[in-house]
Amino acid sequence: MIKNEMTHPDRKQARSIDMPGRCRTFTDIVYSGESEPSKLYAALDKAQHMFDPPAPEYKNFIGEMHGHTNLSDGNPSIDEYFINLRDNVKVDFAAVSDHDHGGVGKPELWVGSPSKWDIIKSKVKQYYQPGKFTTILAYERDSYPFYNNMIIYYSSHEGEMLRGKRNGEITADELRAALERKDMLIVPHDTYHLSAGADLSTIPNNLLTPLIEIYSRGDATEYMGNPANENDSMCRGGFWQDALARGAHMGCIAGSDDHFCKNGFILNDTAYPFNYPGLTGVWAEENTLESIFAALKARRCYGFMGGRITIDFRINGHWMGEEFEIGKDDELTIWYNIVADAPIKKVTIVKNLQDYCIIKHPSALFFDYKHERQEDCYYLRLELDDGRFAWTSPIWIKQKTIKPN
Repeated sequence: MIKNEMTHPDRKQARSIDMPGRCRTFTDIVYSGESEPSKLYAALDKAQHMFDPPAPEYKNFIGEMHGHTNLSDGNPSIDEYFINLRDNVKVDFAAVSDHDHGGVGKPELWVGSPSKWDIIKSKVKQYYQPGKFTTILAYERDSYPFYNNMIIYYSSHEGEMLRGKRNGEITADELRAALERKDMLIVPHDTYHLSAGADLSTIPNNLLTPLIEIYSRGDATEYMGNPANENDSMCRGGFWQDALARGAHMGCIAGSDDHFCKNGFILNDTAYPFNYPGLTGVWAEENTLESIFAALKARRCYGFMGGRITIDFRINGHWMGEEFEIGKDDELTIWYNIVADAPIKKVTIVKNLQDYCIIKHPSALFFDYKHERQEDCYYLRLELDDGRFAWTSPIWIKQKTIKPN
């Protein structure tokens, strides 16, 4: 990244946000006396983009993280589920996440020989095509009282189900041990709901998960009252911002939670916001299970409401999901670039849970001089003209502590 040329000695006394258009190079071009507009505008455009980060070292992949089959309480077979996502929705990766209870009145996933879990493991192996279509082994586990509904994802296709002292429940020690496992990723959903929720303002910090399902059909969980949630109950403490307010380093994904083989599809005959499915974007080295799982573990991911949306969000070159330190006098270069399949209504930079900047462009860069806390938290919220939203995992910036001599 080119050294910041925002060099006016009084700029930080006068402003907290700055734009590349006020750098010395840009200003000198404006006042150069050049009379040919084509030369001026080309030079100004080059100056304005000289702070942009390099091209991404990762590739963007889109996938479905939550769906059910007739192995529990869904309609499609597991074959129909994967074929639909691969051939019709055309996602890059997909997880199947049937309920561990196997559907009310039906055998649990672990029952029988072969068990439903054996069948699931066989099918994720069968449909895995490295570089083309990545399948993720997962299931949804009832886990009262911490997360009534949490999905467990595995880094391989050989994972064994997480059994505890009592079916449908989990203890603090069991949850803590699961969260510490490197081969497993736990993501709760419906955390705000009266019947299936979780109090993210009460759960001990070391039991908070690294990711949350920010959206499935009709139930955005960013904050209470957000427009993309029209479900029948909501409880304070169950929203993503409730966890972030406590300093949780929690990123986000999205999934459809679909039971009818409609994963990934926009349903034109259904009311907003239930018409939009949930999808997850990741930035990974390649489309393989190892790389996709690593990207999710690193929180280098975002969730959105259907269609196709690519979001590249970086601060000082650091990716969404990262944590880094800066000196108290250092400034931040905040940059994003969005490619969406509908016009952008607005892009909001959320800083410490407050709307900080609202921008109506698909790409922007600005400098932030203001450190508000010992650790500042930034994420991006996108709203499209058609009512769809997208949310990135945050970036956390901590001020370096100066040790006394």
